Amino acid sequence: MRRLCTLLFLAGTLGLMLVGCQSGEKKRKTLFVIVDGVTVDNIERIAPATIFDIASVGGYSRGYCGGKVGQYSQTPTISAVGYNNILTGTWVNKHNVSGNTNQNPNYNYWSIFRIAKEQKEDVKTALYSSWTDNRTVLLGEGKPETGGLKIDYVFDGYDIDEKAFPKRKHDLHIFEIDSFVCERAAECITKEAPDLNWVYLWYTDDAYHLFGDGTFSDKYVHKTDSMIAKLWEAVKYREQNHNEEWMVIVLTDHGRDEMGYGHGGQSDRARAIWMSTNIKEVNGQFAEPYLSHADVNPTICKFMGFEVPRDVAFESDGSSFYGPRDIYALESRNYDNKVVLTWKVDQGKGTARVFMASENNFAKGQPDDWKEVATVPVTDGGCTVDLGAVDSDFYKFAVQTENTVLNLWNPRKKNQPYKPAE
Repeated sequence: MRRLCTLLFLAGTLGLMLVGCQSGEKKRKTLFVIVDGVTVDNIERIAPATIFDIASVGGYSRGYCGGKVGQYSQTPTISAVGYNNILTGTWVNKHNVSGNTNQNPNYNYWSIFRIAKEQKEDVKTALYSSWTDNRTVLLGEGKPETGGLKIDYVFDGYDIDEKAFPKRKHDLHIFEIDSFVCERAAECITKEAPDLNWVYLWYTDDAYHLFGDGTFSDKYVHKTDSMIAKLWEAVKYREQNHNEEWMVIVLTDHGRDEMGYGHGGQSDRARAIWMSTNIKEVNGQFAEPYLSHADVNPTICKFMGFEVPRDVAFESDGSSFYGPRDIYALESRNYDNKVVLTWKVDQGKGTARVFMASENNFAKGQPDDWKEVATVPVTDGGCTVDLGAVDSDFYKFAVQTENTVLNLWNPRKKNQPYKPAE
């Protein structure tokens, strides 16, 4: 089983590779569970048993969704948008999913499922969900744009099966669907143990939309947590009876407004999310104010030892909260014809390689012309890039160290967020 040891830059088509080393023979596997629309204050107040039992093994933290307020990455705090933040490790300016309907994902920003399926080894994947759109639209299963992505184990589409799940008062048929989804997921994990598993649970969001903050919503958070217990037991069974090591992440996709009924805006409560994990080796990224949706994708990649093409890795808006972290909090400011980059140093040593591209070809499915513009000691905490003769209204930067890659965009026109490719 590969453990991440070092992050190497491989020039040209070799891309960025997360290179593992042998450490025992346990097979690594991942389960992530999205519990729709449960606020930070509510999850902490009612402290659901399973979610916090998982955290007792590893950790619990608050985080954020919604990108950077007022900047190019500002992102709606809406369900499908949140899922895609998590899946792709990017914000809406890149993945291009801005709502629950009329979605037009930019598949050039790879989901964790596509990354898994592009590995040299055979990685088995599974999706357990009510909505078919999670698979057919967000992940783009079978589409040429996703390389014909195929999910190995699929349990979804129950929201349109009115014969098996007839509509009930207070949308309780959705809770029945969530229960069925968890049962199938627990069974599949126990018997088949796919390598990458995504479970999506819907009813908590419906409960809040119907009743807002209150006893009804509290009750169904607890009931949903009791279903997650089946997944947690399945994982523990696999670890106890098979030579496997599992990473479990449970999180929410968005917060809510002040009364708990709605969401979508940029209030502190709508942007606040939470995560629970059984992984002990978390770094400083797994803490406010740095933890975000975008960190899940690179964390899974690092834990699983996935090889990630350089251009894909250079677009990730997150940073792994598992394993060593060299730098964080990359920022930029403009000064005449220069860009001043700054970062904070965690435990980094060695050098930071700084790359710049002056176009955004990646969004259109073409490679970017990344040029290395600086190499400085990590401990410098930044550098200044002279744009020289490179005349553009848009630049993007990637900073690569031994264990970390960070990126940002630098649109030159003030107060005009960069528009993603159609």
